[in-house]
Amino acid sequence: MIIGVCTIDLYLAESGSLKSKRQILRAIKDRIQSDFNVSVSEIDHHDLWQRATLGVAIVSTDVRFANRVLNKVVDLVGKEPRAEILQWALEIR
Repeated sequence: MIIGVCTIDLYLAESGSLKSKRQILRAIKDRIQSDFNVSVSEIDHHDLWQRATLGVAIVSTDVRFANRVLNKVVDLVGKEPRAEILQWALEIR
């Protein structure tokens, strides 16, 4: 069993409140889950309006598949106009 974990630190320039931050993140998380069938959650910066860290996890039997899916998730988030990726990290176990 292979477990892939990706953390994505985001800057949300358009967010002016926690409510608007949640709307942006909900749209991003819903899109990730529907397109890739992975688990995704906000894991840090809960009380900051313009910062968020998403954690994305996948379980697979193939290292290459897990790596490919997580890289596609990062690409998808990178195309989101309301969010800027500050950094991201990928770990496969």
